[in-house]
Amino acid sequence: MSVLAATFLVAAPDQPGLVARLAGFFYDAGLNIVDASNHTDPWADGGPRFFMRLVVDIAGLSSPRAVAALGGSSTRGALEARFGELSAALSAAWSVRYADHVPRVAVVVTRDPACLYDLVLRQRAGELACEIPLVIANHPTLEPVAESFRIPFYCLPVTPETKPEQEKSLLELLVRHDVDLVVLARYMQILSEGFLAAAPPVINIHHGFLPAFQGAKPYHQAHARGVKLVGATAHYATKDLDQGPIIEQDVARVDHTMGPDEMARVGRDVERVVLSRAVRAHLERRVIVEGRRTVVL
Repeated sequence: MSVLAATFLVAAPDQPGLVARLAGFFYDAGLNIVDASNHTDPWADGGPRFFMRLVVDIAGLSSPRAVAALGGSSTRGALEARFGELSAALSAAWSVRYADHVPRVAVVVTRDPACLYDLVLRQRAGELACEIPLVIANHPTLEPVAESFRIPFYCLPVTPETKPEQEKSLLELLVRHDVDLVVLARYMQILSEGFLAAAPPVINIHHGFLPAFQGAKPYHQAHARGVKLVGATAHYATKDLDQGPIIEQDVARVDHTMGPDEMARVGRDVERVVLSRAVRAHLERRVIVEGRRTVVL
């Protein structure tokens, strides 16, 4: 895929000709669509909703055809302005990201290293197209892990009394490091509504059982109830605890021969996979948030 690719996400009321009008916009400018997917939700509140992801090669943005279609300009700003005009005519919400912008991801942890190791290894292997400029924690336990990968580590201890100041310091770090996405990799603190409103998008991972077990030692509770499945859910963090729009989920089968520690091991495996899938979907611009749910294209 061209390094000059631009990924557009569109959500609009469903109507005839949407695919043709969106694709036609780029055809008129002589820009090639290298990947596209779309979905119509007939059950959406307020009537059917249309969602589309388009990956466009903008290498020809300076061509005479593109310049003419964009009103005499070859800039990305002109492309966005013209696309915005079309979107307004379609009553559509839209966004765009360019492939030459590498997202910067802050990983926030407490003491559990499993998800941190997994995310960094996948990023180093090229599976996650991002930079990880810092790791933030409320305990020093995982500093050696960050140091082993030569990632700056910041420890911000927190108590109920110091929470406002701690979150202020956390936000300052995110701004200083130009962070685009925050990943809570088993961060065992609840973020305030004010923090979430000011921060970049935040992805969280938590165990998900059938039934759900909340509070301390969830795997011990699951063992006591004889569950047959353990799982995990990755979602965008909102002010409602563990109720944000779901990006990815998965489960694994367990049985009566497993104790709580073995169930926890299986659960950690699922958490790692689910979190990495969610982060990758976000980084690849495949997720459209629609109210309390997501469409992943």
